[in-house]
Amino acid sequence: MTRTASRSRTTSETSVEIELCLDGSGSTSIDTGIPFFDHMLDQLGRHGGFDLSVTAEGDLAIDTHHTIEDVSILLGETFAEALGDKAGIRRFASGRFPLDEALVDIALDLSGRPHVFWDVEMPECLPLGTPAFDPQLTQHAIESFATNAAITLHVELVRGTNVHHIIEATFKGLARSLRDAVRIDGPGSIPSTKGVL
Repeated sequence: MTRTASRSRTTSETSVEIELCLDGSGSTSIDTGIPFFDHMLDQLGRHGGFDLSVTAEGDLAIDTHHTIEDVSILLGETFAEALGDKAGIRRFASGRFPLDEALVDIALDLSGRPHVFWDVEMPECLPLGTPAFDPQLTQHAIESFATNAAITLHVELVRGTNVHHIIEATFKGLARSLRDAVRIDGPGSIPSTKGVL
């Protein structure tokens, strides 16, 4: 069975549509109007092995914040729907992920209990790309995703000086950890003593 979901979200600030297949090949089609954010979502799909389509229109003339937030919220909701009852998944995953001088530690649990611990101090940096992606929005994007996907997630920066590298290592590490955690690894039982996740 292929685990898929599609969702849309429209507010007075944004309009977002997302399609996700967890059992894909890493094929992506991303257009949020924010090139650097598109690049990070592309990393999430490709390194997660997910087929991911994201289209968004937002009030970018005001700021990129609303678009990044609403895409992240909807992506989390879509991910949770695609996971279904989580029967047979590995559930836990962790690792250290480098990109040149940057090294990020990721640990996650598809627990159904949203919690994010974030210890990533970004060096001073101008916003990236045009329209601008504020590096400080990385935390908000990932927290919004994890909260709406009901994931317990810990992210720690081990070392790094280049902001682009730190952010990209974070998204790639999250992608690889999600890829491992969603993998079917059992006879179909729920990986919890409670019987539900």
